[in-house]
Amino acid sequence: MATTDEASVNPSERKPAALEGPALYSLLVESVRDYAIFALDATGHVLTWNVGAERIKGYRASEIIGRHFSTFYPENDLADGKPAMELRVATAEGRFEEEGWRVRKDGTRFWANVVITALRDQTGQLVGFAKVTRDLTERLEAQRRAIEAASLVAASDAANRAKSEFLATMSHELRTPLNAIGGYAELIDVGIAGPVTDEQHDYIARIRAAQQHLLGIITDLLNYSRIEAGQITYEQQPVNVGAVAAHALEMVALHARARSITVQLCPCPDELVVLADAQKVEQIVLNLLSNALKFTPTGGAVRVECGRDGGIVTLRVTDTGPGIPVDKHAAVFEPFVQVGRSLATPQQGTGLGLAISRDLARAMGGDLTLESVPGEGATFILSLQAR
Repeated sequence: MATTDEASVNPSERKPAALEGPALYSLLVESVRDYAIFALDATGHVLTWNVGAERIKGYRASEIIGRHFSTFYPENDLADGKPAMELRVATAEGRFEEEGWRVRKDGTRFWANVVITALRDQTGQLVGFAKVTRDLTERLEAQRRAIEAASLVAASDAANRAKSEFLATMSHELRTPLNAIGGYAELIDVGIAGPVTDEQHDYIARIRAAQQHLLGIITDLLNYSRIEAGQITYEQQPVNVGAVAAHALEMVALHARARSITVQLCPCPDELVVLADAQKVEQIVLNLLSNALKFTPTGGAVRVECGRDGGIVTLRVTDTGPGIPVDKHAAVFEPFVQVGRSLATPQQGTGLGLAISRDLARAMGGDLTLESVPGEGATFILSLQAR
């Protein structure tokens, strides 16, 4: 029976038990999904199996534990005695590493980075091997595509294709460690490795904020590379412009309040409906609102208005920032360009938000334009075909 003190504790306020030593190590290994991590005995038979190994290789633990690790090798490698050679090298040198083809349960092949480490007891006796495998098929395919693009340098658009391949590859390679940073920061924050002080919680929050900021930049790069490569698809359907604007405003409301910026959505009649991709329209509106908030000083205002001119529906986002010189209007839509409206305004991001937004608008049969006078703010106008 629980004591009076125990019963008075709200279950939601109880901290998870701290894990230490072998228990924490086991939890981390078993939870890793991006790497196959398992142990072999001294003869090469599988002893342990984590979720990453099951995801990459396709075998459940009950299907593979006890079988020889040569099961994962192609026929030509088996004929050459490659599995035995790798164990000999790991035994003699302590470690073996390579990249090569491996085989999943269903017979498909994947390009893998493999590290085999010899495990010895305190007397130096070999007791087994630790094996870590990473699936690099996507990286190999990205490299292959990049090589193919580079071979087209004689064509007029070869440079753009190579750039798109590079951005896509780098975006993927950077997202993986950033997601790991966020995941481990969250594990520490909830106390899985031990008690966390208030000051440490603050540090972790800063780490996660920086991680989210970098992910946002990488997402912009990836979106731009996909647009450049023509890999974006559009699902055209009736879209209520006012409803999309209202939803986007909800997502920036907290940021606006934090800076004491008033955000106003003027009434948008329900009949203002366009034929477009709803997600792409919301992405554009969110980019415009974020851009307006970034350049609007504390205590300023942002206004959103909807209207119609013949067969065109417009959505206007107006801020009370310093405005943009007329000779810079075209430049704000160029990729990787950030036109500073004030020397005192810090610039963040990639300079891709407006470029992406205009490309999306034009792909849906519309456009994104700018009206601005220095000292009087700026208005970005999204124009789309009425339904």
